[in-house]
Amino acid sequence: MDGGDGGSTANDTEALADRFEEHRGRLRAVAYRMLGSLAEAEDAVQEAWLKLSRSDAGAIENLGAWLTTVVGRVCLDMLRSRTRRHEEPLDDTFVPDPVIRPLSTIDPEQQVLQADSVGLALLVVLEALEPAERIAFVLHDMFAVPFDDIAPIVERSSAATRQLASRARRRVQGSTPSSEPDLGRQRQVLDAFMAASRAGDFEALLAVLDPDVVLRADSGPLVRGAAASKVVRGAKPVAEQALLFAQFTRYAQLVLVNGEIGVVHAPEGRTQSVMGVTVADGRITHMFILADPDRLGGLDLTGLDG
Repeated sequence: MDGGDGGSTANDTEALADRFEEHRGRLRAVAYRMLGSLAEAEDAVQEAWLKLSRSDAGAIENLGAWLTTVVGRVCLDMLRSRTRRHEEPLDDTFVPDPVIRPLSTIDPEQQVLQADSVGLALLVVLEALEPAERIAFVLHDMFAVPFDDIAPIVERSSAATRQLASRARRRVQGSTPSSEPDLGRQRQVLDAFMAASRAGDFEALLAVLDPDVVLRADSGPLVRGAAASKVVRGAKPVAEQALLFAQFTRYAQLVLVNGEIGVVHAPEGRTQSVMGVTVADGRITHMFILADPDRLGGLDLTGLDG
């Protein structure tokens, strides 16, 4: 196959596109973990396709590894550009894009997918890493890419790349909260929280919130007032926030948010917010609310009941 000078046939291009599609899901998963943005992840995957279509594909021995390397480089450039512009990931209120799935369609195959999902709490921790650290950690620890293959991406030696991943691993392990793995137990806790909110029962809310619970609400740069972006710490202040917005609980629908129980609020069919929670020892320890109208509009909510 001639991959780059315009001599390839339509059949060649179609065959190459088919080969690329076999890797798209994994590439999107890699990019999402690196960027925390579904739209940017899709852009990174599309950039990988453009680079492949302009390359001599016949000379590529391991297409999957080649594409992963390309996506890694694209994501590293995006993260560095983001850092230079001091964009919102540096803000304590930033909530990564959630991946939302209906509860009603959980089956054995989806349980496997869920087990491989990445929680919002971990994505928030990844946001705090330096770009090269994040690339090294995601590629090695999450996707088993050898350090020798990661080193050229981050422009370090293999030994230095190993150090990057090790440093990132320590930060991730020290900052990522423990989580209840059983969806049924997660649901019991979130059901109790929603019921207490609807009833205006402050004491019941305190009982289901960890004393050191952290609420992170990302409403975007334009929302002001009570609904503005904020970080709230402690059971009492978080319970007060829950009561402040209790009227919206009647529009709540339980869903899977990044593989864990969460809630979509959609009054009159318009998505107002998505909330993911971390549950441990029978209480909510972390709450992540995305209420940015622009970013909510880009989420895939197909297949949700109602």
